[in-house]
Amino acid sequence: MPDVPADLIRRLYATPPEKFVAARDAAVAQAREAGDPRTAREIGRLRRPTVAAWLVNLLAIRRPELVADLAQLADSLRAAQRDLRGGKLRELSAQRRAVVGALVAEVRRLAAAEPAAPPAGKLPLGEVEATLNAALSDTEVAEQVRAGRLLRASHYAGFGEVPRPQLRLVTGGGDTAGVPERAGESGGPERAGRSGGPDGATARAEARRARDQRAARAERAARRRAATRELAKAHTDLERAEQELAGAGAAERDGVAALDRIETELAELERCRAVAEQELSRARLARRGAERTVTAARRRAGEVEAVLEALDAEEGDAEDGDDRAD
Repeated sequence: MPDVPADLIRRLYATPPEKFVAARDAAVAQAREAGDPRTAREIGRLRRPTVAAWLVNLLAIRRPELVADLAQLADSLRAAQRDLRGGKLRELSAQRRAVVGALVAEVRRLAAAEPAAPPAGKLPLGEVEATLNAALSDTEVAEQVRAGRLLRASHYAGFGEVPRPQLRLVTGGGDTAGVPERAGESGGPERAGRSGGPDGATARAEARRARDQRAARAERAARRRAATRELAKAHTDLERAEQELAGAGAAERDGVAALDRIETELAELERCRAVAEQELSRARLARRGAERTVTAARRRAGEVEAVLEALDAEEGDAEDGDDRAD
């Protein structure tokens, strides 16, 4: 918005929301009086922020160095995430919580110095905290926060990508070749070779290996079936979550659109109210002027009537004198 002075924008967005429209309309009127209708139109397009957004704007306008620290921390977090540096990311995440907490405390202090701010117990600090966390993850939100031009609070579910589901099967023993055999489970070849000397031992070993291989194949098949079921369930959960996310996103967009419409209608109503108040003021001035004119006219009429009465009296006296002379 190049035609609107930056200091005017900062002043407007540092104004409490309940006074924003009046301050904006006054700035519009001032620009029109200065013969700058283009700037007046640009100022008129400025939207009123919510209370939470105003508090974040107040922080960016009054304490820009703290918001700059927040942006630097966001860059460090993104770099650690890209490099998959888990230890550094945990350290920065702890720092993020500390920094956001300190910024929320500073917002509370700034609000306490504003006469028109809500009481401390009614400040939407949760929305402020959510917005600051969102600024650490979303560059667009971060830019709005840095510029002090936020219109509404933002939210972010978490930092980084959504983790993929991890599948883990709990099974007994690590090596299937070590499955113990139970007494009495040996097959016919083993029983046939119990009294056969070396040939019997060989037959028993082969039978054991065959049995172990069958057990291993059975266990692998069981693990594959379990993994397949778990994967199918994970895909189902993922699809359900994606549908819920799409629905939530659509609901959010609808809510934003509805809020924009309401704010536009409210701004128009407020503009109409201001125009009506101006017309009422002019009407009152006109009525008072008319009352003064009526009062002056009545006074003049009374004076003229008095003059006429005096003339009538003089004429009557003159006629009486003439009659006496005759």
